[in-house]
Amino acid sequence: MTATLRPTRSLRRSSLARAGALALTAALALTACSTAADEAATDPSESAMESDDSMTDDAATDDMTDDAMTDDDATTDDMSDSPLAFTAATVSGGELDVATLAGEPVVLWFWAPWCTICRGEAPDVSEVAAELGDVTFLGVAGRGEVDAMQGFVSDTNVTGFEHLADVDGSIWSRFGVASQPSYAFVSPDGTVETVVGSLGSDALRDRASALLGS
Repeated sequence: MTATLRPTRSLRRSSLARAGALALTAALALTACSTAADEAATDPSESAMESDDSMTDDAATDDMTDDAMTDDDATTDDMSDSPLAFTAATVSGGELDVATLAGEPVVLWFWAPWCTICRGEAPDVSEVAAELGDVTFLGVAGRGEVDAMQGFVSDTNVTGFEHLADVDGSIWSRFGVASQPSYAFVSPDGTVETVVGSLGSDALRDRASALLGS
């Protein structure tokens, strides 16, 4: 009887030891799984934060790009707002980029080839234009054919400055001119004063000279 019981007790002890080992292993496995789950739960938040930081940087870059575009647009608008920002054909057959005169004092003389008053004041305009070398004079011929405009320039000898052939009247409209003779006095800052009617040499000289001090 006694000899038979000893192996049975030994087996029970071995079974208990194995069960304890298995329980310990299971507990360690559960702990590892729990730790991994916690890390997995933490990582998405950190990734989201990193993603938000990246989006913020991208947004800042977009803002800088928008600012640069705004500055460029502003520069373009400033140039297009100049009253002299246009190109026109000349009576002599060429073309003049009037925009190159922006920032300078300019006097535009609006005349028509058949206008007797314009013919009468042509010598005064030529005289003042020759005196005031720092002021650019431009004739703007309209309401006629180019060959008639060329005849006017030749007949009146107003060859000391350039004349524009405004065949379609767009330049006259640009400066609000509806009759001839008229003048547009353009100051360096782009301010325009339009005078309708003939001006004698003294009045023309005074107005043109005033542009130098503006």
